[in-house]
Amino acid sequence: MTVQLTIDCSDPQRMVAFWTEALGYVPEPPPGGHATWRAYWEAMGVPEEELPPGAGDVPESIIDPSGRGPRVWFQQVPEPKVTKNRWHFDLNVGGGRDVPLDVRTLRVNATVERLVKAGATVLRIKDEPDMQFYAAALQDPEGNEFDVV
Repeated sequence: MTVQLTIDCSDPQRMVAFWTEALGYVPEPPPGGHATWRAYWEAMGVPEEELPPGAGDVPESIIDPSGRGPRVWFQQVPEPKVTKNRWHFDLNVGGGRDVPLDVRTLRVNATVERLVKAGATVLRIKDEPDMQFYAAALQDPEGNEFDVV
């Protein structure tokens, strides 16, 4: 079995750009030697009315270059995001509790800074030194929440 994560969004290209940076993934090339995903879908018989202008002209999915993580597809939908996610990514960059808190804090802050430059928004910093915990809650460019731990 394989797993794909599908994320509804309004701008797949913006989400591909952001999440390739966030996850260290790469845009997924179209299969079978097709020039674009649109050309692939057309060859598969997807009706033109199901392919809005621009759909598939550039990759709308990303993959883990190591092959370990799930494929992520950014599916364009007409409705906006209106509520908080019931799930989220945790980007575990700190190294775990075996790593000193000050080192984890530096790693989290460096990743947060990089992702803010890529379009993320910081919601809050979770700084709990008594519990040996440091993390940041962020939103991607379309408002989906995720944590950097």
